[in-house]
Amino acid sequence: MFSAAVITVSDRASAGVYEDKTGPVLAEMLKEAGYDVREMLVIPDERDQIEAAFIRLADQGTALILSAGGTGLSPRDVTPEATAAVCQRMVPGIPEAMRAASLRITPRGMLSRSAAGIRDRSLIINLPGSPKAAKENLEAVLPALDHGLAILSGDKE
Repeated sequence: MFSAAVITVSDRASAGVYEDKTGPVLAEMLKEAGYDVREMLVIPDERDQIEAAFIRLADQGTALILSAGGTGLSPRDVTPEATAAVCQRMVPGIPEAMRAASLRITPRGMLSRSAAGIRDRSLIINLPGSPKAAKENLEAVLPALDHGLAILSGDKE
C-alpha cells in the first residue's frame, strides 16, 4: 500500500467561497485503489504555497502527491510551474496520457498544462480542478501508477 496526499489548489475553495468537491473525489478513488490517503489540503493559487506543500509532503515520504487545479490558462494557474520547480525529474508520459484521454471527451482537453514529476521518492501529478475532469484524468493513469511507484521506491526494478 502506497501513501498518498491530495492538494486542491483553488483561491475560492481555500477562502471558503465554495466547498472543495474535487479533493474528496480523488481521495475516494485512491482509497478504492488501495492507497493510504494521509492528507488532504486546500490551498490558494500561490506558487510559494504550492511548492511548500509539495516539498513538505515529499520530505515526509508521501509516495503519491496529487494536486487538483491551477493547470489552465488563467494568469493565476501556476501549479505546473510549482511542480517543475520542486521536481528533480519530469515524467511527461503521465500528462500526455491524461490529455489524450481528455481529448476523446472534449477538444478543451488540449488546454491542460498539467505536469508530473519526481521529487526524491515521491511522484507529483497535476490534475484539473473540476471533479469530473480530475476523475477522468486520474482514471486514465491510475492503473499504471502502482508499477511506477514500486520502481521509484526501489521495491521493483
